[in-house]
Amino acid sequence: MTNSQFVRVLVVDDSAYVRKVVTQMLSRSPFIDVVGTARDGREALERVQELKPDVVTCDLIMPELDGVGFVREQMVRRPVPIVIVSVASESGELVLNALDAGAVDFIQKPTALASDRLLEMSDDLIGKVKAVASSRVRVANLAPATPKQMDAPVARGAFDIVVIGISTGGPQALREVIPRLPADLPVPLLIVLHMPIGYTELYAQKLNELSPLSVCEAEEGLLLTRGMAVIAPAGRHLTIRRDGTGVRAHLDVKPLDAPYRPSVDVLFQSAADVYGSRVLGVVMTGMGSDGRGGAAWIKAKGGTVITESEDSCVVYGMPRSIEEAGLSDRSISLDGMADAILGYL
Repeated sequence: MTNSQFVRVLVVDDSAYVRKVVTQMLSRSPFIDVVGTARDGREALERVQELKPDVVTCDLIMPELDGVGFVREQMVRRPVPIVIVSVASESGELVLNALDAGAVDFIQKPTALASDRLLEMSDDLIGKVKAVASSRVRVANLAPATPKQMDAPVARGAFDIVVIGISTGGPQALREVIPRLPADLPVPLLIVLHMPIGYTELYAQKLNELSPLSVCEAEEGLLLTRGMAVIAPAGRHLTIRRDGTGVRAHLDVKPLDAPYRPSVDVLFQSAADVYGSRVLGVVMTGMGSDGRGGAAWIKAKGGTVITESEDSCVVYGMPRSIEEAGLSDRSISLDGMADAILGYL
């Protein structure tokens, strides 16, 4: 939350009806003050300069200047947390482009704004806006990192798998970490990233284009091998099972009571059950506490858990929950995360 009592929000959408509905949604919270609206990206740039909002919600497809163009230009002028509000039928590539440009999160609006999903979307939108109000806005830096000498507190070769849990700010953060890992990474790397259904496959494809590692969305029965990074598909939990030929991915909608699907907790527990102490768990930027229970499971089995430090998190929620529970072995800034992971392997 910002220093003031209210989170000041600018709503940007070319539809007057959508601007009204989103304003009403946000106004359900006593801690949010919608200070203005804009019809397109060009007007939004002027309104941000005039009103200096804490958060901007923004549509993608607009006349004059679209959502991606607005995000890019605004990040040059003055970084501000921007949440993309997009209909599901829009191009997933546009959403990912907006995140690359610096938007901190996105939410899908139902195609029929009079539907029963509005209340559910309203709660989600309020939660995201409040969470990102004090966030650190980052634009992905894809320049090669200078390797750093880091003393790992455990012997190299002590791990057989790396599991990562990440949420708000995750697409940008992973674009900084994964491309810096080598093709000959000695273990498989599994990732739970909280994203709406329909985006994880495209995101994995784009990340694969940038990375020496082989990056893919998980499929049922996928054999896990070294040098691969596997992203859990939105809407299904990713776990692992050992059979006579090796360790394979398993996808399931159960457990149904998990707050998120896929769940970081579910992946972490599964990895610890299969690999015991030879699991390196990594919890990075994100709101909430998904991963805390799984981190406890990894630690109980003798594994190691590292967290992204507060200074680089877009939202210091998930890592904070690990730190406060005394489960983090080490706190590492984003620009040193790839080197830190390699230091353990």
